[in-house]
Amino acid sequence: MSAEDTETDISGVKVMVIDDSKTIRRTAESLLKKAGCEVMTAIDGFEALAMIADHHPDVIFVDIMMPRLDGYQTCALIKHNEVYKDIPVIMLSSKDGLFDRARGRIVGSEQYLTKPFTKDELLGAIRRYATKAA
Repeated sequence: MSAEDTETDISGVKVMVIDDSKTIRRTAESLLKKAGCEVMTAIDGFEALAMIADHHPDVIFVDIMMPRLDGYQTCALIKHNEVYKDIPVIMLSSKDGLFDRARGRIVGSEQYLTKPFTKDELLGAIRRYATKAA
């Protein structure tokens, strides 16, 4: 990782974390808030889609395994919407298989993080994609 990756200021970046695990949501939210990000959380794709329209996040992290609307479906819906298709979507999964990564790319995700993710992976992903959006 280059020096610019660790020095890019991400304060004020609006990040959405969609995960049915309260632990993951809380962990991500606390790491992101410490870095100065504005954080929104949703427990599943349905809740998230309603929030995206209101908040227009800069970056979205979405868990793959969720009830009702999974991460692949949620990502596909975001990417097929003209207004939101340019928002970077990063998949979160406890599975690290080639098939899962490929499926994430097919639905349009920018990156794939394996849980448990580190603070550096989380913030690095935001630095990589949020600066492009700014």
